Amino acid sequence: MHRVAISSTGLYLPPEIITNAELVAAFNSFADESNAMHAEDIEAGRRAPVPQSSVEFIEKASGIKRRYVMEKTGVLDPQRMHPRLQARPDNEISLMAEIGVAAAREALARAGKHPEDIDGVICAAANMQRAYPAMAIEIQTALGIKGFGFDMNVACSSATFAIEMAVNAVKVGSARAILVVDPEITSPHLAWKDRDCHFIFGDVCTAILIERLDTAPAGSFEVLGTRLFTSFSNSIRNNAGFMSRSEDRDPDDRDQLFYQEGRKVFKEVCPLAAEHMTAHLAEHALVPTDVRRYWLHQANLSMNQLIARKLLGRDATADDAPVILNEFANTASAGSIIAFHRHHDDIEAGQIGVICSFGAGYSIGSVIVRRT
Repeated sequence: MHRVAISSTGLYLPPEIITNAELVAAFNSFADESNAMHAEDIEAGRRAPVPQSSVEFIEKASGIKRRYVMEKTGVLDPQRMHPRLQARPDNEISLMAEIGVAAAREALARAGKHPEDIDGVICAAANMQRAYPAMAIEIQTALGIKGFGFDMNVACSSATFAIEMAVNAVKVGSARAILVVDPEITSPHLAWKDRDCHFIFGDVCTAILIERLDTAPAGSFEVLGTRLFTSFSNSIRNNAGFMSRSEDRDPDDRDQLFYQEGRKVFKEVCPLAAEHMTAHLAEHALVPTDVRRYWLHQANLSMNQLIARKLLGRDATADDAPVILNEFANTASAGSIIAFHRHHDDIEAGQIGVICSFGAGYSIGSVIVRRT
């Protein structure tokens, strides 16, 4: 068995930013137009009016202030309210693979590695651009990596679940190094016309390089352990899929996009996540206060604050558990990896950290690391 490390990470930032003020202006224009169009039904009580949004509402509900997106004009068009993405011919690299390659190249460069050093690619994301061929194989080929690639989806926990898959492969010697790539283009599946969630998601891509500790650069993070948990819940769901066409579904039906019971998710997931990490640390003779830093899933500021409070017995500081969702919004599986990417340089040799993601499924994944 080999000891395993996270040797580097990479981050791709989309080209456009939507501020809360821009988003609210577009949404409220849509609400005004919709309410005017359906005024008679609203007056008769047959239809509820679309409520207005506000910057204050968004920031209080989530802590989000802006988000990166691949394309903003379609989102901010009250007549459209979703991105304008261009179809590409089959002989061109797909959009998801393109941003995956960009993040992966940064991770390779930061670790001083080359494609010939890597044996596999796992593309782990909450939403895949297509069913097949696998996005991972396209990314692998574009990078010039020999070996294998496959896709996996565990919603917002996809990155940590993929890290376990990669760690196990390297540990037993079936691969020397594996790239975990998380291209999260979430904007096409967000219900931008729903006030309760129109602000939640942003686009991004992260990459994580997992390799044998004895080949990793100095200052890498040894993986001490990984732990996964799932328990079925309908509280976060998206019913869009290849059978929707045969069911004669309208792509604009509300359940063909992201939807959730936010209060129920908050109530149920927060204790599960805190208990999961506490139990995982106990397996390694550690307690939550032994951890130098927590890199948590970035879905909602209040969720992270409550989880950290349950772990530490006090309010967490930005140093204990950095927050990046104010800049990025919820980026599904990439959120905890962005937090790690942005906030690990000051961790000293021997100090312990935990990467944890949680989301639909329910699913929770945690990775305990120690700085070398």
